[in-house]
Formats: sequence, C-alpha cells, structure tokens
Amino acid sequence: MNFNCVKTVLIAATAMVSLNSFSQDLIARQAPIDKKLKSVDSLALQRQIRAEQAAYPALSLYPSWNNEYVHAYGKDAIVPESYTINLTGFCMPTGSTKITSPFGPRWRRMHNGLDIKVNLGDTIVAAFDGKVRIVKYERRGYGKYVVIRHDNGLETVYGHLSKQLVDENQIVKAGEPIGLGGSTGHSTGTHLHFETRFLGIAINPAFMFDFPKQDVVADTYTFRKNRGSEGVGSSDKNLANDGTIRYHKVKSGDTLSRIASKRGVSIDRLCKLNRITRKTVLRPGQILRCS
Repeated sequence: MNFNCVKTVLIAATAMVSLNSFSQDLIARQAPIDKKLKSVDSLALQRQIRAEQAAYPALSLYPSWNNEYVHAYGKDAIVPESYTINLTGFCMPTGSTKITSPFGPRWRRMHNGLDIKVNLGDTIVAAFDGKVRIVKYERRGYGKYVVIRHDNGLETVYGHLSKQLVDENQIVKAGEPIGLGGSTGHSTGTHLHFETRFLGIAINPAFMFDFPKQDVVADTYTFRKNRGSEGVGSSDKNLANDGTIRYHKVKSGDTLSRIASKRGVSIDRLCKLNRITRKTVLRPGQILRCS
C-alpha cells in the first residue's frame, strides 16, 4: 500500500471518529434541551388541566352543568360504589358554631342540611374552591340561595341568604364571600341552611365538618353508594330514603344505652362511630352517628 492510500485511509478514519464525536456531542447538547422541552410541555399540560378543572369541577363525575335545579341529575348520574372526598382546603362557611336544626327527618319530610344560626348581614363564604352553578331565589324553599360545585366531587348549597354576592359560572376560592346571612324563603328565623351533596345525594354535613370546633372531622370522607359512610346495607333502618345514614340528636336524659336500644345498634358501635367512650358525658343537642 503506497503513502497516498495510507493517507486516504487515515483521513477517512479521522473523519469517522470526528463525525462520531460530533454526533455524540450533539446528542449530549440536545439532552438538556429535550429535558427542558418536556418540562415546558408538562407545565403547559398542568396549566391546561388546572384550567379545565376550574372551568368544569369534577368533570369526570358529573353528567352535566345545569344552572336551573339543585337536584339536576337523577338517573343520568353514574354513582360510584365508593368515592373518597378530599376535605383539605375547607373553610367554614360561617364563623357561627350554633346548629339550630340538624340533618334528618323534620315535619314529615327530610331536612337535607344543617341550619346554622347567623345574624342578618353576616358574611357567608365558599367552603372550598369551586365554580358557582346556581344563583337563584325560591320563595317556598331556599329563598335566595347559591350552589357551588367543587373539584373534590361535592356540591355545597347555601340557603336563606339576604343577598347573593356571586354570579352563576363564577369561579370562587375557599373563604371568598358568596352571600350575606338572612331569612328569605321558607324560613322561621335568620340562619344559614347549609347542604353537602354528592351527585345530588345529600350527605349529613356533620359527618364531615365539626361546626362547634370549626374544623373538619377528618381529611377525607368516603362516600359509599346506598351504604352511608360505614358500609351498612341499604336495608338498614338507620338509612334515610336518599341513601345517607340517620343520626340521633341527643335529648335531655338520653344515655348511650337508651340511644343504642332505640336505634338498633350496640353501644360499642356508637362509641366507635362517634369516637367516644362509655364514660363520655352526652350533651343535649349533640349529634351522634347511629350506623
């Protein structure tokens, strides 16, 4: 092999090595760029998801967005067998701690919320971040009321307001004023009627929120279809007609033994459900879970 051939081979080999090094260098330089682009794409996607969640809270759960009716779903809603509701980020709708009428049967009909004593003009705020679904007036019912849907799957209802401070389809934050306390509609005194609903099914707010302590009962609440909160069968006599569990409002002279006998549940079960002991002193007006 002459010199020129050797030179040609060496030049070709050098070029191949240089090309390979150049390619590796390009790949090395491109890696952080790709990583940065992926990060940008991820942030953009996250922003898009958050925007959609804000525009349509709990989009995967609810079949429609209706500005007309509180009970808007009926058979269109596919109610899951169980669903865990995130309660973090909750803000008490009012600083008042006095419950004047609990959840449960009242006057031959179901009272689907809690009545909380407020004064005329007291500020009422949103319980969670969400989007206002309804701002209406109902003369023989809620009076001036607001319904908000939240991304955790709950809808909250605020009734008997003297004034509404939000508009339908408005996005609100937890703690943002939405109305003023009043006594409009079917009301016998100034109070806030507060409901918590999941796909139209009323849940006793006392199972999730402790108004006297102004706090949540726990960080999450597990809804179970037709079983209440503790997995009791739908034929249980303590279940309300809409699938939620009945409560017992403690009266003067009530004992755990008397309540257990009346509600068909053991004393130990009562204690477990309400996080109390057999020695706990019951207070008149106290709300106990019974199943």
